[in-house]
Amino acid sequence: MIQQAITDLIKKIKSQDRKAIANAITLVESKKREDRKTAELLLNQLSKSNNKSIRIAISGPPGAGKSTFIEALGFEILKENRNIAVLAIDPTSSLTGGSILGDKTRMEKLSRNENAFIRPSPSGMNLGGVNRSTRESMVILESAGFDTILIETVGVGQAETEAFEMTDIFLVLLNPGAGDELQGIKRGIIELSDILVVNKSDGDLEATSRSTVLDYKNALKLLKPRINDWKVPVLSCSALELKNIDQCWITLSELRKHLEKTGQLITNREKQKKLWLDKLTKEKLIEQIENDEDFQNELEMIKETLSDKSKSVKTEASNMIENFLNKLRRQK
Repeated sequence: MIQQAITDLIKKIKSQDRKAIANAITLVESKKREDRKTAELLLNQLSKSNNKSIRIAISGPPGAGKSTFIEALGFEILKENRNIAVLAIDPTSSLTGGSILGDKTRMEKLSRNENAFIRPSPSGMNLGGVNRSTRESMVILESAGFDTILIETVGVGQAETEAFEMTDIFLVLLNPGAGDELQGIKRGIIELSDILVVNKSDGDLEATSRSTVLDYKNALKLLKPRINDWKVPVLSCSALELKNIDQCWITLSELRKHLEKTGQLITNREKQKKLWLDKLTKEKLIEQIENDEDFQNELEMIKETLSDKSKSVKTEASNMIENFLNKLRRQK
């Protein structure tokens, strides 16, 4: 029954059935154990990585206009008869566990286009600027024939590196007016950036935008680009007025061609697979510990008597892990 349901779902995904694609992404996002098993079966049967696609992460500080920029860029890309998918990651509150998920509303015109698909998803407690199933969602979207995947990350920070580790191009969107922002922005994310774009270059901010472009060009002289033989460009645009959006897409396309020509596209994706294997292995181990009733009972017991124990917290943790590993050895 499950296999037949997966086969039917794959057929619908490959025919770009929007409901089926949404259901598949919901499946890989689910934390239920039975859904996780079904999701693994689905992903194993979908087509392998599509090197014809282009994966672009778009990050930047709050208020930089990421959603407006993505919608403007999306329509520019559609002029080339490409199929676009947007994975918009909204931050999850550490207090309530909720997310607004408003990106589909903010990109209302693009979401109505038959060649575009927008999926807002909560980040959960993931700190990488994406959620824990973004990579699997990309596999589903590429299997559905979407050749341009745009990922709108949560925001600027050193934790954004996970978004960069699953995409081909990392674009950072900035506000006009370097000043404090240039000092306060995490150096890590600038080092990872392949393209910098100063948005809102219009009206009273146009002169400020030109100055910001120069500031970042000077700052980049001190950093080594992560892509060989590529000088990180600093562009300006106005997503609101659709100014220079075409140049942004031209630059993205040029970088994509450069990655293909130099073989870095395939090399980078192979490195990303290895990094993802490391991450998933650690996640599976943590999941196994969290689902082990004996381990959790021991953990709660130690918590309750921690103040009465002479051993350090570190020693207690080491002993618990050793007991867990011994249990696994006995089960073999």
